[in-house]
Amino acid sequence: MRAPHPIPYQGSKRLLAPAILAYFPKNPVRLIEPFAGAAGVSIAAALHGRADRVVLNDINEPLMRLWEIIIESPETIALSYERVWKAQLGNQREYYDAVRARFNESHKPECLLYLLARCVKASIRYNSEGQFNQSPDNRRLGMNPETMRWHILAASRLLKGRTTIAVGDYRQSLESAQSQDVVYMDPPYQGVCLNRDPRYISLLEFEAFTASLHKLVERNVSFILSYDGNTGEKSYGKPMPKNLGLLHIEIDAGRSSQATLLGRSHNTYESVYLSPALVERIGTVNRLTTGSLARSLET
Repeated sequence: MRAPHPIPYQGSKRLLAPAILAYFPKNPVRLIEPFAGAAGVSIAAALHGRADRVVLNDINEPLMRLWEIIIESPETIALSYERVWKAQLGNQREYYDAVRARFNESHKPECLLYLLARCVKASIRYNSEGQFNQSPDNRRLGMNPETMRWHILAASRLLKGRTTIAVGDYRQSLESAQSQDVVYMDPPYQGVCLNRDPRYISLLEFEAFTASLHKLVERNVSFILSYDGNTGEKSYGKPMPKNLGLLHIEIDAGRSSQATLLGRSHNTYESVYLSPALVERIGTVNRLTTGSLARSLET
């Protein structure tokens, strides 16, 4: 079975999940995602038997309500999405605007799913009043309902009965983490936050975030952090502080779409940081190849 991905989401780590799972303990764990988003790593961990319990948390409440209905009532959301999707045919541009207005009033899960399936780069953006304001990608209609139904039902089969949904600040979910758990974090990049990009409901402050990481290290919590990266000579965000004692690994994510468009050969390297407790738990960290090469760096 391939990994389902019912929620299209910019920055999803579903394609890198096999490389990330290589740093999980051998025995199944409780996996906590404080920045759940598309939950690509949690889905892959459940699929491959690396997590027997999952906690999905995000500050975006409509997104987490969507996850809740996907997991608990998959047929309901699949049918609702199909109705919304089919109603757009022949009037796609105006219909998208109508659904966006309806979502901003009601926060209905099927409206959010349709917007994510059709919006530019599957990128959530909100205005200063907290309203979804991303434009549609007029080149496509969004995922076909039959395909979406498969992804929804497959995700539900993997996550139902083992998943807790939470809405709130990432620090709340970190406080609940125990030494036997694994925390996977994929927060917004620092560069994005400092520019006050409107795609996120809540901006991540670098100092507050690193303070939370210090607490996790002190409590011997095992965690994996996806944070910065680079393409060619361009870097995204600054590296984590060295005093955290994290093991820094770069995963080759392949050639970036932007580089391809510009005729360049630069690959994108995504940074992954492993906590001291996790490194001790899994033993020697080897270089690996999963369609990409992970490079171990000193921090």
